[in-house]
Amino acid sequence: MVELELEDGLAVITIDRPHARNAIDLATVGELEKALDAADGALALAVTGAGEKAFVSGGDLKELARLRTEPEASAMALRMRTVCDRIAAFPGPVVAALNGHALGGGAEVAVAADIRIAAEDVRIGFNQSRLAIVPAWGGAERLARLVGPGRAMLLAGTGRVLDAAEAERLGLVDVVLPRVGFADAWREFARGLATAQAREIKNLTTRTRTPEEAAAAFARLWVAEEHWEAAERVMSRGR
Repeated sequence: MVELELEDGLAVITIDRPHARNAIDLATVGELEKALDAADGALALAVTGAGEKAFVSGGDLKELARLRTEPEASAMALRMRTVCDRIAAFPGPVVAALNGHALGGGAEVAVAADIRIAAEDVRIGFNQSRLAIVPAWGGAERLARLVGPGRAMLLAGTGRVLDAAEAERLGLVDVVLPRVGFADAWREFARGLATAQAREIKNLTTRTRTPEEAAAAFARLWVAEEHWEAAERVMSRGR
Protein backbone atom coordinates (compact mmCIF):
# COMPACT_ATOMS: atom_id res chain seq x y z
CA MET A 1 0.00 0.00 0.00
CA VAL A 2 1.26 3.47 -0.92
CA GLU A 3 -0.26 6.57 0.66
CA LEU A 4 -0.07 10.14 -0.61
CA GLU A 5 -0.58 13.29 1.48
CA LEU A 6 -0.72 16.77 -0.02
CA GLU A 7 -0.36 19.71 2.35
CA ASP A 8 0.79 23.28 1.75
CA GLY A 9 2.89 22.46 -1.28
CA LEU A 10 4.46 19.31 0.22
CA ALA A 11 3.65 15.86 -1.16
CA VAL A 12 4.44 12.94 1.16
CA ILE A 13 4.56 9.40 -0.25
CA THR A 14 4.50 6.66 2.40
CA ILE A 15 5.18 3.01 1.60
CA ASP A 16 3.07 1.03 4.08
CA ARG A 17 3.59 -2.73 3.84
CA PRO A 18 4.31 -3.77 7.44
CA HIS A 19 3.98 -7.50 6.69
CA ALA A 20 6.91 -7.19 4.25
CA ARG A 21 8.97 -4.51 6.05
CA ASN A 22 7.89 -2.05 3.36
CA ALA A 23 9.52 -4.14 0.62
CA ILE A 24 8.53 -3.31 -2.95
CA ASP A 25 6.66 -5.71 -5.22
CA LEU A 26 5.18 -5.07 -8.67
CA ALA A 27 1.87 -3.86 -7.24
CA THR A 28 3.75 -1.35 -5.10
CA VAL A 29 5.62 -0.12 -8.16
CA GLY A 30 2.27 0.61 -9.80
CA GLU A 31 1.04 2.47 -6.73
CA LEU A 32 4.26 4.52 -6.61
CA GLU A 33 3.75 5.48 -10.25
CA LYS A 34 0.22 6.68 -9.50
CA ALA A 35 1.36 8.57 -6.39
CA LEU A 36 4.05 10.39 -8.38
CA ASP A 37 1.45 11.31 -11.00
CA ALA A 38 -0.79 12.76 -8.28
CA ALA A 39 2.14 14.61 -6.64
CA ASP A 40 2.81 16.55 -9.83
CA GLY A 41 2.67 20.26 -9.09
CA ALA A 42 3.80 20.05 -5.46
CA LEU A 43 6.70 22.30 -4.49
CA ALA A 44 8.54 19.52 -2.62
CA LEU A 45 8.30 15.76 -2.25
CA ALA A 46 9.06 13.47 0.68
CA VAL A 47 9.30 9.68 0.54
CA THR A 48 9.16 7.60 3.69
CA GLY A 49 8.10 4.25 5.08
CA ALA A 50 5.48 3.39 7.67
CA GLY A 51 6.52 2.41 11.18
CA GLU A 52 9.98 2.54 12.72
CA LYS A 53 11.60 -0.67 11.50
CA ALA A 54 12.04 -0.15 7.78
CA PHE A 55 12.15 2.67 5.26
CA VAL A 56 12.21 0.16 2.42
CA SER A 57 13.80 -3.25 2.89
CA GLY A 58 14.39 -3.72 -0.82
CA GLY A 59 12.46 -5.74 -3.35
CA ASP A 60 9.88 -8.20 -2.01
CA LEU A 61 11.69 -11.48 -2.70
CA LYS A 62 8.63 -13.62 -2.02
CA GLU A 63 6.66 -11.73 -4.66
CA LEU A 64 9.50 -11.27 -7.14
CA ALA A 65 10.74 -14.87 -6.99
CA ARG A 66 8.36 -15.81 -9.78
CA LEU A 67 10.40 -13.72 -12.21
CA ARG A 68 12.66 -16.44 -13.59
CA THR A 69 13.67 -15.27 -17.08
CA GLU A 70 16.08 -12.54 -18.11
CA PRO A 71 13.39 -10.54 -19.96
CA GLU A 72 11.16 -10.60 -16.87
CA ALA A 73 13.98 -9.55 -14.57
CA SER A 74 15.08 -6.81 -16.96
CA ALA A 75 11.53 -5.43 -17.29
CA MET A 76 11.13 -5.28 -13.51
CA ALA A 77 14.48 -3.55 -13.05
CA LEU A 78 13.77 -0.99 -15.76
CA ARG A 79 10.31 -0.23 -14.41
CA MET A 80 11.56 0.44 -10.87
CA ARG A 81 14.57 2.33 -12.26
CA THR A 82 12.08 4.60 -14.01
CA VAL A 83 10.29 5.23 -10.70
CA CYS A 84 13.58 6.17 -9.03
CA ASP A 85 14.48 8.36 -11.99
CA ARG A 86 11.13 10.15 -11.61
CA ILE A 87 11.84 10.74 -7.92
CA ALA A 88 15.27 12.14 -8.77
CA ALA A 89 13.85 14.34 -11.55
CA PHE A 90 11.02 15.79 -9.45
CA PRO A 91 11.17 19.56 -10.08
CA GLY A 92 11.28 20.51 -6.41
CA PRO A 93 13.46 19.26 -3.53
CA VAL A 94 13.01 15.60 -2.63
CA VAL A 95 13.54 14.33 0.91
CA ALA A 96 13.96 10.67 1.83
CA ALA A 97 12.89 10.38 5.46
CA LEU A 98 14.62 7.22 6.67
CA ASN A 99 12.27 6.19 9.45
CA GLY A 100 13.85 2.73 9.49
CA HIS A 101 16.51 0.65 7.79
CA ALA A 102 17.14 1.27 4.07
CA LEU A 103 18.65 -1.87 2.60
CA GLY A 104 19.28 -3.06 -0.95
CA GLY A 105 16.61 -1.52 -3.14
CA GLY A 106 15.61 0.66 -0.20
CA ALA A 107 19.01 2.32 -0.30
CA GLU A 108 18.50 2.87 -4.02
CA VAL A 109 15.20 4.65 -3.36
CA ALA A 110 16.91 6.73 -0.67
CA VAL A 111 19.69 7.98 -2.93
CA ALA A 112 17.18 8.97 -5.61
CA ALA A 113 16.21 11.80 -3.25
CA ASP A 114 18.10 15.07 -3.00
CA ILE A 115 18.33 14.95 0.80
CA ARG A 116 18.35 12.00 3.21
CA ILE A 117 17.21 12.55 6.79
CA ALA A 118 17.69 9.53 9.04
CA ALA A 119 16.68 8.54 12.55
CA GLU A 120 19.75 7.93 14.69
CA ASP A 121 19.21 4.16 14.96
CA VAL A 122 18.79 3.58 11.22
CA ARG A 123 21.13 1.48 9.10
CA ILE A 124 21.62 1.84 5.34
CA GLY A 125 23.41 -0.43 2.90
CA PHE A 126 23.65 -1.58 -0.68
CA ASN A 127 23.72 -5.24 0.32
CA GLN A 128 22.45 -6.74 -2.93
CA SER A 129 25.71 -8.71 -3.11
CA ARG A 130 24.43 -11.13 -0.46
CA LEU A 131 21.90 -12.22 -3.10
CA ALA A 132 24.62 -12.41 -5.77
CA ILE A 133 23.07 -9.51 -7.70
CA VAL A 134 23.88 -5.83 -8.22
CA PRO A 135 21.90 -2.60 -7.71
CA ALA A 136 19.61 -2.21 -10.71
CA TRP A 137 17.46 0.81 -9.91
CA GLY A 138 20.12 3.47 -10.54
CA GLY A 139 21.52 3.26 -7.02
CA ALA A 140 25.09 2.38 -7.94
CA GLU A 141 25.49 5.44 -10.14
CA ARG A 142 23.87 7.74 -7.61
CA LEU A 143 25.93 6.27 -4.78
CA ALA A 144 29.11 6.98 -6.75
CA ARG A 145 28.09 10.61 -7.21
CA LEU A 146 27.49 10.95 -3.47
CA VAL A 147 30.55 9.21 -2.00
CA GLY A 148 32.92 8.78 -4.96
CA PRO A 149 33.51 5.78 -7.23
CA GLY A 150 35.99 4.04 -4.94
CA ARG A 151 33.82 4.16 -1.84
CA ALA A 152 30.77 3.21 -3.89
CA MET A 153 32.62 0.16 -5.18
CA LEU A 154 33.62 -0.82 -1.65
CA LEU A 155 30.15 -0.34 -0.20
CA ALA A 156 28.18 -2.03 -2.97
CA GLY A 157 30.86 -4.63 -3.66
CA THR A 158 31.06 -5.83 -0.06
CA GLY A 159 27.44 -5.14 0.86
CA ARG A 160 28.56 -3.30 3.96
CA VAL A 161 25.73 -1.83 6.02
CA LEU A 162 26.39 1.52 7.73
CA ASP A 163 24.87 3.02 10.83
CA ALA A 164 23.41 6.51 10.52
CA ALA A 165 26.43 8.29 12.00
CA GLU A 166 28.91 6.72 9.61
CA ALA A 167 26.57 7.22 6.66
CA GLU A 168 26.41 10.92 7.57
CA ARG A 169 30.21 11.10 7.84
CA LEU A 170 30.56 9.65 4.33
CA GLY A 171 27.93 11.97 2.86
CA LEU A 172 25.40 9.24 2.22
CA VAL A 173 23.02 10.75 4.80
CA ASP A 174 22.63 14.51 5.19
CA VAL A 175 20.91 14.88 8.57
CA VAL A 176 20.67 12.50 11.55
CA LEU A 177 17.92 13.18 14.08
CA PRO A 178 16.94 11.60 17.41
CA ARG A 179 14.43 8.79 17.19
CA VAL A 180 12.14 10.57 19.65
CA GLY A 181 10.14 13.11 17.68
CA PHE A 182 11.63 12.00 14.36
CA ALA A 183 8.36 12.08 12.40
CA ASP A 184 7.62 15.68 13.37
CA ALA A 185 11.22 16.81 12.88
CA TRP A 186 11.70 15.51 9.35
CA ARG A 187 8.33 16.93 8.30
CA GLU A 188 9.43 20.34 9.57
CA PHE A 189 12.56 20.09 7.40
CA ALA A 190 10.50 19.02 4.38
CA ARG A 191 7.89 21.76 4.82
CA GLY A 192 10.71 24.29 4.91
CA LEU A 193 11.74 23.14 1.43
CA ALA A 194 8.25 23.42 -0.06
CA THR A 195 8.88 26.88 -1.47
CA ALA A 196 9.38 28.42 -4.88
CA GLN A 197 12.88 29.52 -3.95
CA ALA A 198 13.92 26.04 -2.82
CA ARG A 199 12.63 24.71 -6.13
CA GLU A 200 14.85 27.19 -7.98
CA ILE A 201 17.82 26.31 -5.76
CA LYS A 202 17.38 22.67 -6.77
CA ASN A 203 17.57 23.75 -10.39
CA LEU A 204 20.73 25.75 -9.69
CA THR A 205 22.47 22.97 -7.76
CA THR A 206 21.49 19.91 -9.78
CA ARG A 207 21.41 21.12 -13.36
CA THR A 208 23.86 22.96 -15.57
CA ARG A 209 22.51 26.48 -16.04
CA THR A 210 23.79 29.34 -18.16
CA PRO A 211 24.38 32.65 -16.38
CA GLU A 212 21.32 34.01 -18.19
CA GLU A 213 19.12 31.16 -16.94
CA ALA A 214 20.34 31.63 -13.37
CA ALA A 215 19.67 35.38 -13.57
CA ALA A 216 16.20 34.74 -14.97
CA ALA A 217 15.40 32.41 -12.08
CA PHE A 218 16.50 35.10 -9.62
CA ALA A 219 14.45 37.73 -11.41
CA ARG A 220 11.27 35.63 -11.30
CA LEU A 221 11.55 35.41 -7.51
CA TRP A 222 12.60 39.06 -7.16
CA VAL A 223 9.38 40.40 -8.69
CA ALA A 224 7.12 37.95 -6.85
CA GLU A 225 4.82 39.25 -4.12
CA GLU A 226 6.32 36.80 -1.62
CA HIS A 227 9.75 38.42 -2.00
CA TRP A 228 8.46 41.94 -1.39
CA GLU A 229 6.46 40.85 1.65
CA ALA A 230 9.59 39.20 3.11
CA ALA A 231 11.72 42.23 2.23
CA GLU A 232 9.26 44.57 3.96
CA ARG A 233 9.40 42.46 7.12
CA VAL A 234 13.21 42.58 7.13
CA MET A 235 13.36 46.33 6.45
CA SER A 236 10.72 47.12 9.07
CA ARG A 237 12.82 45.47 11.77
CA GLY A 238 15.63 47.93 11.02
CA ARG A 239 13.49 51.02 11.40
